This record gives sequence, structure tokens and C-alpha cells, in this order.
Amino acid sequence: MVAQLLGLAFLFLPTSLSSFTPYAVKINHNWEVVYQDTNVYGVVGKAVLLECGATLPDMYIWSFTKPGTEAIKAVVYDLGKGTRIQKLAQSLGQLTVISNSAAVTIEKLPLAAHGLFTCQAFYNIEQEPRVYYYYVHLTVRVPVSKPYLLMSDASPVEGSTMWMRCNLDNGTGPIQYLWQHETRNGNVSTFAEGNSSTINVTDVNRNHTGWYRCVASNSVNRQSSNRLWLDTIFGPDVPQIEVTPYSVTERGYSALERETVSLLCQAQSNPASQYVWFHNNTHVSSSPQYIITKILRMHTGNYACLAQNSYLNTRSKKTISLTVYYPPDGSPSCSMESALNHTSLRLLCSWPGGLPSPSLHWTGRVGQAGTWQQTNPLNNTAILLSTEGLTSNNSLFTCMGSHTALKQSRTCSTRAYVPPAEPVCFAYVTNNKQYLMLSCSWDGGAPKALVWWEGPGGQGKSGEETSNILILHYGTARSGKPYICHAKHPLLVQTRTCRLTLEAPVLLTQRRVVSVYEGSDVQLTCNLRANYLPVSDITWFNNQGVDVQGTSKYTLLRTSVWANLTVRDTHEVQDSGEYRCTTSNAVGGTEINVTLVVKKHPMPPNATLVSVMYNSRLRNEVELEWQVDSEEERGWTGFILEHRWVSEGPGRRSSTNDSKEMEEKIGPPVWYRSIIEDPEGRSHTVARLTPTATYLFRIIPVNHRTIGHPSAAKTPAEPRSNMYPAVIGAAIGGMLFAAILTMLLLVFIIRNRNNNPRLHDMLFGLQHSQSRENINFPEDEVVGASEGGIEEIGGSSGPGPTMALPRAASPLTTSPPSATTSQAPPHGDGDEPVNVTITVKATGS
Repeated sequence: MVAQLLGLAFLFLPTSLSSFTPYAVKINHNWEVVYQDTNVYGVVGKAVLLECGATLPDMYIWSFTKPGTEAIKAVVYDLGKGTRIQKLAQSLGQLTVISNSAAVTIEKLPLAAHGLFTCQAFYNIEQEPRVYYYYVHLTVRVPVSKPYLLMSDASPVEGSTMWMRCNLDNGTGPIQYLWQHETRNGNVSTFAEGNSSTINVTDVNRNHTGWYRCVASNSVNRQSSNRLWLDTIFGPDVPQIEVTPYSVTERGYSALERETVSLLCQAQSNPASQYVWFHNNTHVSSSPQYIITKILRMHTGNYACLAQNSYLNTRSKKTISLTVYYPPDGSPSCSMESALNHTSLRLLCSWPGGLPSPSLHWTGRVGQAGTWQQTNPLNNTAILLSTEGLTSNNSLFTCMGSHTALKQSRTCSTRAYVPPAEPVCFAYVTNNKQYLMLSCSWDGGAPKALVWWEGPGGQGKSGEETSNILILHYGTARSGKPYICHAKHPLLVQTRTCRLTLEAPVLLTQRRVVSVYEGSDVQLTCNLRANYLPVSDITWFNNQGVDVQGTSKYTLLRTSVWANLTVRDTHEVQDSGEYRCTTSNAVGGTEINVTLVVKKHPMPPNATLVSVMYNSRLRNEVELEWQVDSEEERGWTGFILEHRWVSEGPGRRSSTNDSKEMEEKIGPPVWYRSIIEDPEGRSHTVARLTPTATYLFRIIPVNHRTIGHPSAAKTPAEPRSNMYPAVIGAAIGGMLFAAILTMLLLVFIIRNRNNNPRLHDMLFGLQHSQSRENINFPEDEVVGASEGGIEEIGGSSGPGPTMALPRAASPLTTSPPSATTSQAPPHGDGDEPVNVTITVKATGS
């Protein structure tokens, strides 16, 4: 029967899910089921009680249907054998069955428990069963969480639009929102309320500035957000300026000199304004208040306060005018000037400054009228006096000034007088020689004099005070014609003058013709005569017309008025001629010629060699003596000793034909020179000669660069005791003895050729030997070069003698002979080769 009842109950369960009948129906005798609906509200995280009838049924089953689905799932049941909780109950919270009833409690209610809970209860099953369906609609509500406030712009600019939003993480609707505004003073007011989480604020103004919070509420709870500051950016407004002490005039504000004045500037702005003070467009302060301690007259002017909003980069400005009342500074100032083309005198008196303006008047004496006065209420007064009315060269004029702020009047004086000296004129040339400047000045005097130039051909310049410069192009000035400078002063009826007459330069020299001997230095002079105009550099040109510069040949010494040219180491041909000295100025140029004559020194007298002789048998030194034709004419400076070789070498003397042939091959013979600087000397010793050579010597007198005629050449003579024959005899004897020994040795080798075949073949094996030497024409004779610089010149063709010639720089000196490479002595004249016949007779043993 229970099964049937359960089957009937579950059969009708799906059709009754959408039925929300507010009353229960009992099963009557016709077996009908009773239904009952209830609504239960729970809060997330809290506990909730679900009831299933007032009494404990015999059996019951709790099931859960999730909203939006039709599936019925069992949660807990009791079929008479105890309570059984299903796994589904774990997702619906901590479910507990209350004892002695079918009601259940859910602890820590989750949001997943939101839905339909159905309790099927069975009563009196054994007798007359009753079935109840309890539909419990559980609504799980979520409390509102703490809201947080968002603003589209926390610092909006005044006049712009912004929005505020109250955001919630959790909360079951419907939710109401309340917006509160708190000012800086702490006053709280409701700004807006409604069910929308966002409000829009149009046309934001500075009154919206303050703290804002939102309050969110639902049927469960109410929560407030934290405060959020809304800072409205605005300004700056037009500044307001407060002046202390306060004194207003038609022109603005005023103050007395040496008072302390305070200027305070205020302008509403957020963020707060930055202030800058300007006085007559000059920055003076960067604070709201500008205090001027002991204000002075220089502080008069416009004061502008500039307020700046650095965030918006906006600014506003207000300007006021502040006038400082003060007396004039110091005393009046007097001056005078020329008027009417320097024919009258104008007196000026000025006392600037001060409020109000001071009054001025002149006093003085003019002509016979005596003292006069003239008053002008302005701060600057002038009077005009003609030259004819001024009787004194030194006149005093006084200006008196008065001011209401001063107890006593103040005065100034000026004096008119003529310059004490006369006008001064002078001329000068610019550095680049482009212009000629004529300057005229008349210094001193009061007032300044008028100066002007008048020159020939319309060359002049209009008047200027004190000084005047007439500029002429270089070379355009008129020579010999005056340039007149005029000077005019108001106290004088007549003008003063000075003049300049310009001339070309004039050059002078000490001698127009200069004569010197060759080899000396000579100085040519060129002087500038006193000349008014400055000249350009004095220039020298040599005899070739070339501009002379400082070199080893020429030396220039110059100043602005003279230039001296020194010609060094003069030469007759190269340096003789016309030398020209030139210069010029702005008017013209000039030149002067100087003739230089370079002469040779006189010819020295002739010299003659009287003795040329070897001083020993070694033939390496020669002593020479000479004499001069005219000892009275002492004009020479020394001698030149020349020498050359005349023999070719040992063996024979060169013939005349051979000498001519040699001269055609190598040129004429060369004389080698030695300088003797002693003009008093009459003897000389030549050392380090080659004994085998024959020399020629000659002497030449020298007068500076003039060389005289050479003397007749001489060959050195032998010493008086001649030992040549003995020496030659001994040499011949030795040669004969050596020849005999040689022949005996050769005979011995021939006879014993079998015993010594190699020695015999070595000496006599060549039958056509060409090793024989013609003793009459030796070819292996070599003449060695000595330290005297002798070089060898060989023959042309065929065997012949070798000629030894001395070098051009032969150092023949008077020093003792040194070790040299000697040669074999040459044969004397008439020595012929000796033919010796040696007969050797060999006998056998």
C-alpha cells in the first residue's frame, strides 16, 4: 500500500511544480493528495529553517528543484528506519534534521540553495493514510557588500561634465542608492538618491567641491562607501588689489615719498593662484603682498598683479596706477648753446621731476640794460641773446628754481667765454693710405665753437662743433694751395682761421757720386727734408732697378725720415751703376739718384824668383827666394806661389812631342796655388814633395783682388854636393852580383832536371812563354800619390810612361816633411838603360 501511495505521489509531482495554491488539500475518502505552499527567505551565510508539517509524519522525503529546471532530486528522507542524507545536500549547505519532526535547518546558507524544496509527508499509513505535499520556496538573499565610489574625473574643470558610480561586488536587489555631499566645513547633505548606481553631473562648478560617499541598501542590509574628494578646478578670477594707505586721485592711487606702501592681491582659484607683481612691465615680486618700504619717486608707475592657475595654465591680470609725490631732485641744471648759425646765444634751464613742476627764471646782465629777469612756469625755460648785445667775453647767467615742497629756492649758473687759444690744423694719412685727413679743432670755450673747412677746387666741409675733419682721397690733394679752416663763436663777431699748404716730399743725400775700391762695403744715404705731410716708406732700388730688400748683399736701415742702404763686398761689374731712392705722400712722389763707382785696386809690382833649390838629397823640400821690382810702391797684400809637375816618372823624361800629345788629351797643365799672406816675406819653403818628380815654381804678387803678372817659372836645382854617381855605381854592382847568382842557379837546375823534374818543368816547361819583360820599357812602374794631392793620369795606347799630375788643392806648406809613399827616383838627364851580358861557363864535376 505504501508503494502504491508513493507511486501515486511521484506520479503527480511533476504536474504540481507550477502550482502555487495558497491552501492545503487533504486526501479525502476519494484518495486525493493535500498540497501546501510556503515562501521562506534566507540570507547567505546564515541559517534557515524549512518546516514539513506541524507533526512528525510516518515517512517523509525532502527533494530540491533548481530554478529553471524540472528535475526533482532527493536531499534527505526517512522511511521509518532512520534519516538518510543524500550527497546533494552537501552543495546546499550544512543540512540538519530537527529531531521529533520532519523540519530541516541549513547552516551557512549558500547561494546554491536558492530554489524549490519539496517535502512529501505520509501520515497514518497503517490505518487511513494521508499524504501532504509541502512546497517550500527558498529565496536566498545576498547582503550588499561595501560599495566603492568611482568618478570619471576627480579634478574636473569648472563648467565641464563628469559622472560618479557606486559599485557593488554583491547584493540582492532591489538596491537603493543614496549620494551624500560633505563640504569643507563638515556640513553633510543628500546630493542624490535612486535605484541607479550612476549619476551624471553637468556644468560642474566650484560649489561641487567636497567629500562624496554613496550608501547602498537592500532588504538585507545597508552599507556606505569611503569618502572620495571631488576637487573642482577653476579660476583665477579677476584679482582684487588693496592699497594701504588708501589714497585715490584722478590718475589712480597716490602716496608720499618715503612712506611704506602695501599692495595686496587676491584672486579666487583652485588650485590657489600664484601671484606675480610687475612695475612698469618689470617683475618685482612673486607673492600676494608687495610691500615697498620708504617708497621713492622711482616707484611711480603702473603696478600689475598677475594671478596664475598653474594646473589650468590660465591667468588673470589687474593693473593700477600709483603716483608718488616728491619734490625735484637736486638743483636746476643750466646750459647754453649756439643759435642762429652761431650768431646768438641760447640759455637753457631745466629742473626735471617733482610734483608739481617747479617754477624757473633767469637773471643776468646784457649790454647797458643792466640786470634783467625772465620767468617761465614750465620746468624748462630758454632765452635767446644776440651776439651784439653781449658786451663781456666772460658773462655769468643764473637760473633760480622754486618748488612748493621746498622751503628754499635753488639756483644754477652758466658762463659764456671764448676759447683761450687759436684754432689748430694738422693733416695725417690713414694706415691703408686710402685717405688724407685734414683735422681742425678749436677746443675750449662755452658754448662750443663752429668749425668748417674751405679748400681749393671746392674741397671743403660744412661746420661742426669744436673739431672738423676734411677727408680727401689719397693723391687728390692740391699741392701748394692752402686749405683754410674757419672757426666761429657766438661771443665774437669775426671768425678765426688757420690754414694748411700741402707739398710733395723732397729727398736729400750726402753724396750724389760715391767711389770705392772693389771688395769693400759702402753706405748710400737718403734723407727726407722737413715736410708737413707724412710720407710712405723710403724705398731703394739697386743698379738693376730692383726693389732692395734686406739680404746678405744689401743691408737696409730706415726710419720714418731717412733710409741708408749698405752694399756689401762690392764688385766692379756687378755693383757699379745708378741707385735710386724714392718716396711719396698724399700730394705726390719724388726720387733721387746716387751713382756708385766700384774701382779695382792698382796693379802690384812684378816679382822675380832668384833662387829655387832642394835643401837636401832627399828632394822632398825646396827653398824659394824672390825679389820685388819696386820696393817703394807698397800696395800689394801678399803673394801666390804656384807649382806644377814637368816629368812623367822614372825611366825617362817626357819629350816635347809627348807633352803636347798629353796636353791635347787632358788639357793644359794645371798650376796649383798656395797663398802667402805676408807682403813683407821674400822666402818660402815647400815641403812634402815627391822625390821622383820634377817641378816648376813661379811667384805672383797680389793687391787685394788685383793679381799681378806671374814670374818666370823655375825648376829646383840640386844641392851643391852631388852623390848620385856613387849611388848609381853601387846599384849597378849589386845588380851584377845578383845576376851572376841567378845564372848559376839556373844552370844547376838545368843540369839536374832529372832529379827535380817538377822544378825544371815549372821554369822551362813553356816553350812559348811571354813572360819576358823588356827592361827598356817597363810597364809595371807605378807612381804613388803623396799627401800633397798628386793624382795619376795614364797613357793612351801602347806601353809608355805614366804621368803624375798634382791635384788642384795641393797642400804645399812650410811644415816639416811627413812620411809619404815614395817612388823610385827618376833617372837623371842623359841616363840610359845599361845592357849587361853575363857569360856563365859550367863545368862538369
